[in-house]
Amino acid sequence: MADPKGFMTTPRQDWPRRPVEERVRDWDEVYVPGALLPIISKQADRCMDCGIPFCHDACPLGNLIPEWNDLVSRDDWRQAADRLHATNNFPEFTGKLCPAPCEAGCVLAINQPAVTIKNVEAAVADRAWELGFTPPRPPDRLSGRTVAVIGSGPTGLAAAQQLTRAGHTVAVYEKDDRLGGLMRYGIPEFKMEKHHLDRRIEQMRTEGTKFRTSTVVGRDVGAAELRGRYDAVVIATGATAWRELDVPGRELAGVQQAMEYLPLANRVREGDLVESPMSAAGKHVVIVGGGDTGADCLGTAVREGAASVTQLDIYAQPGGERDEDAEPWPTYPKIYRMSAAHEEARDLETAPAADADARLFAASTLRFTGDGDGHVRSLHLVEVDATRRPVAGTGRTLPADLVLLALGFSGPDREDGLVEQLGLGMEPRGTVARDAGFGTNVPGVFAAGDAARGQSLIVWAIAEGRAVAAAVDRYLTGSSRLPAPIGPYDRPMTA
Repeated sequence: MADPKGFMTTPRQDWPRRPVEERVRDWDEVYVPGALLPIISKQADRCMDCGIPFCHDACPLGNLIPEWNDLVSRDDWRQAADRLHATNNFPEFTGKLCPAPCEAGCVLAINQPAVTIKNVEAAVADRAWELGFTPPRPPDRLSGRTVAVIGSGPTGLAAAQQLTRAGHTVAVYEKDDRLGGLMRYGIPEFKMEKHHLDRRIEQMRTEGTKFRTSTVVGRDVGAAELRGRYDAVVIATGATAWRELDVPGRELAGVQQAMEYLPLANRVREGDLVESPMSAAGKHVVIVGGGDTGADCLGTAVREGAASVTQLDIYAQPGGERDEDAEPWPTYPKIYRMSAAHEEARDLETAPAADADARLFAASTLRFTGDGDGHVRSLHLVEVDATRRPVAGTGRTLPADLVLLALGFSGPDREDGLVEQLGLGMEPRGTVARDAGFGTNVPGVFAAGDAARGQSLIVWAIAEGRAVAAAVDRYLTGSSRLPAPIGPYDRPMTA
C-alpha cells in the first residue's frame, strides 16, 4: 500500500457522469472524458492491506486487484497494465461492462463503500493503450494444430487469443457481418464505444487470429464439415435463445424482443441504417424485464426520443443496503442500483407513474391489447406478491405503442443446425452439456461461455474463454501452461 491509511482518509469517489441533458442528445459514453485519471490514484490508495483479498474470489478471473491497485497508487502504469493483463485479456471491456462482483467482495465493503475497483481497472486499461503497453503478442513458433472457434463474443475472443498466443492456428467464425457478438450489436454505444472492440480485434489479427464473418456454422458451412477440417472446435455461440412471454396479445405488431430492437439501434450507429425501423421516437414504450438488457433498452429508447418509457420488474423493489442474513458479505447482493439509463429516466421523468426512476416493481404482465390494425396500444398489468401471485385490485393499464421483452436467454439458438449436425448432448435447461474438461460428447469439440454455462456476466464469459483455451491446448499437445481460472461447474459465491 502506498498509503496505509488511505481507506480511512479518502472517501469513495466514482467516475463522474456527464449531465443527463447533455448525454441523452448523443450516443457517446456517459462518463466525463478525462475525469477519471485525476482521481484514480487516490482511489487506488483506499485498497487496504486486508490480508486475505476476497475480491480475488469474487472475480472469476482471479484478477490481482490489490497488486494493480498498489501500482496505480504509485503511478506505475506499465506494471499495473502487466498485472491486469496477466489475468484478463480484455480489461477495457470489463472495466466498462462488468457489474463488479469484486467490489461486493472487497473487505472494505464490510462497513464502508468499497474500493472503486472497476474504475481503477478502466483507467489502467485505457492508459495501457494510450502509452503503448498493449502490443500484439504473436507466438514464437506455430504448433501445426488448428482450432475453429464459433462465436466472437467475449468467450470466443478470449479463447481465440489465448490459443493463438500458444502457437495454434485459430479461425473465429461469426454469424454477423461484424465481430464482437453481443458487445457489437447488443451493448449500446453509450455503455461502450465500439472503438474499444475494434482495436482489440485488430491486435488479435496482428497476432495471427483469422476471422470469418457472415458465416453461420450449420448453414453456411456444415458443422460436421468444420469439425473435419480442424483439430479442435470451440463452441462459444452464447445464449441467444430468448425467453418468451406467453400472454394474450403477444402476436400484436409492436411487441418485440429486446434483441430484435437493440441491434437495429447499433446498426444506425455503425452507419448501416439512417433510422431504426423499430425506433422508439414519439412512442409510448414499455420494457418487460428488470435486468441489464432492459436497462439498455431504456437508455436507447430515451435517446431515440420516446414519448414515455416504463420498465417492469417482476421482483419487489430491493432495499439500498445488503441483507446480511440472506446475502451476507462477500456475496453479490441484490440491492437497489441506479444505472446511467435509470438516472436519465428519473431526471427526465419518462415514467411519471413508476415506483422509482422508470421502473415499476412487483409488476406482472397480464395481456396486450391493440387497435383495429393489429398494432399494440396498451399493456395490462397487475401487482404481485413475493410468490408472484396477483394482488387483488391492483390491475392497471399502461399506454404502449412499443413493447420490448427483455426476459433473458435460455441457451444457444437451435435454428442454425449446429447442435443437431454435431449430435451434441444438451442439458435439460437448454445449454450444451460438457464434462469437467469443457469437452462435449463429441471428441475434439468443446463448449464454453453462455452456450454451456447459461446466461451470465462478461467477466465469467472471459474466464470461460481462458479456461477452455487451456483445455483445448491440453487436448492438442498433452499439457498446457495456459491459465484456467475456473472450472465448468464453478459458480458465483452464494450464502
